[in-house]
Amino acid sequence: MTAQGFFVLAIIVLMIAALAKEVMRPGLILFSALIILLIFGSVNANEVLAGFSNKGMITVGILFVVSEGITQSGALSKLANAFLPRRRGNTRSLFFRIMFPISFLSAFLNNTPIVIIFAPIIKKWAENLNLSAQKFLIPLSYATILGGVCTLIGTSTNLVVHGLMLDNGMAGFSMFELGMVGVPLAFAGYLYMSYIGVHLLPGNKNFIRRPLSDQKDYYYELIVPSDSVLVGQVLKNGRTKDLKGFDIIQVERNNTKLEGKTPGLTIEANDNLLVAGRSNGLEIIKDLTCVGIKGMDLLKGQVNMSELKQYEAVLAPRFPGIGKTIQEFNFFDHYQALIVAVHRNGERITSNLRSLKLSEGDNLVLLTTDRFIKNWGDSKIFYLTTYIRDHEENTAKSKKWLALSILLMMIAGATATDYLPKFEHVQADMFLFSAIAAMLMIWLKIVPHQKYTKAISWDILITIACSFGISKAMQNSGLADGIAQTAINFARNWGPVGVLACIYLITTIFTEVITNNAAAAISFPIALAAANQMGVDPKPFFVAICIAASASFATPIGYQTNLIVQGIGNYKFMDFVKVGVPMNIVMFIISLLLIPLFWSF
Repeated sequence: MTAQGFFVLAIIVLMIAALAKEVMRPGLILFSALIILLIFGSVNANEVLAGFSNKGMITVGILFVVSEGITQSGALSKLANAFLPRRRGNTRSLFFRIMFPISFLSAFLNNTPIVIIFAPIIKKWAENLNLSAQKFLIPLSYATILGGVCTLIGTSTNLVVHGLMLDNGMAGFSMFELGMVGVPLAFAGYLYMSYIGVHLLPGNKNFIRRPLSDQKDYYYELIVPSDSVLVGQVLKNGRTKDLKGFDIIQVERNNTKLEGKTPGLTIEANDNLLVAGRSNGLEIIKDLTCVGIKGMDLLKGQVNMSELKQYEAVLAPRFPGIGKTIQEFNFFDHYQALIVAVHRNGERITSNLRSLKLSEGDNLVLLTTDRFIKNWGDSKIFYLTTYIRDHEENTAKSKKWLALSILLMMIAGATATDYLPKFEHVQADMFLFSAIAAMLMIWLKIVPHQKYTKAISWDILITIACSFGISKAMQNSGLADGIAQTAINFARNWGPVGVLACIYLITTIFTEVITNNAAAAISFPIALAAANQMGVDPKPFFVAICIAASASFATPIGYQTNLIVQGIGNYKFMDFVKVGVPMNIVMFIISLLLIPLFWSF
């Protein structure tokens, strides 16, 4: 490997470290790496700019608008309420009935809006059936990932690899080609979650067979005033008759925290109580005189107490207060909402909130009015903003059907490209039909024309565009050839299947610590070089990259949907490791068995 190759390797290692430590947004990190490679001659200006005009990258941007149209129409909310089971049943049946339709939707739509819409609905559904929501929110994210690997448009990673194939003079993937391995993987994922994952997920292990009781998943921090009837009462197993329907989880007194079930624990004046209740708990607490909600004094005079509601909001990377404490950012002045708790990595933080630094993925529990949703519900500074009680969907029924019809038209057109008449100047492909679909969504006012750019995640597009240039630098410098030769030498006794396994594992490791699109871009030139050196068809390697780059189950940071459900589901990092690592192994084994069957070397 040349000196230039070692230089490119050093830049990529630094880039991966920066992505893993989240020193900047991924798009900025890749853009910085690409400009450094340009300055030192690893790529030329045309190669840098090629990614920004790549058809696959632009198609991803257009599909954001299409997904926004389906979201704005209310069709996803309607579908969610239609297929969720009305009563508790067999564990395995519940997992399949939830995961299968979600996977089907995510095969054609962006995963993120599906999780954003379905997560609060599933959480509320679980409460109504007295189930633990933690048993279903990780499977929700996994279902969108499994569905995404079944079609060309199921995830941006597939379109990135497709675009790289076209750039290198090869035919890309057809609409459903990846489904030959993606569909079996999806069903294997359902079976794994039903028989094994259910026992590894947090939440009540006997959540199906136990009798109906009070499932309490919502937490409130209360203050006991000096004249409260609670003063002097002895808690019995963390309960008292004057807080009926609530469990007292913790009592904080003079900076000392006491478990609510401590035998003989007596409530004193000015105690802080952390209590657990159902989603209607706020309505009950507002009418109580024996306790007050901590921090409520900020809201007095600012909002009408009768309008006060409890919301959840998950912070997105665009949130302007990332890295600042709640006090430094002055959250209340910005949003007229009181933060009563922050859920982060499975930890529920209710004390010393003013000094807490906000991070992407934090789930904030807020007290505010419905003006919060009106003002910030469509904002990209939050992944998710949801009223903890039922939320009515007011979109006209005609728009739901219209949006779904446009989506079906796009899918049908992209699928039938080989059978459509050829036009001299127009290529009937995924780009054309997605562009038509996006145009119709805006013309028919399903997506407001004033806000269409808000639907696009520009950082993802910049990441994808820059990844093409970085991939080219790896090829130009000989780095891809050097790594490919190492993989071939390592897997010499197993032939192409051994190299396939190496490429899959390299991509899997990258996608768990950096973005999936960057992982695909780094792995692509290695796969192409390995195929050229072995004299085999590279397509099986590219399929493995598509699967491995998307199959991010073992960490919450590897895939955006995992990060979203971590916040709303109050999962710990290790919850994903326990459930996701075996899932990754299952996907790896099945992929190695199936890919050579459908795509010969």
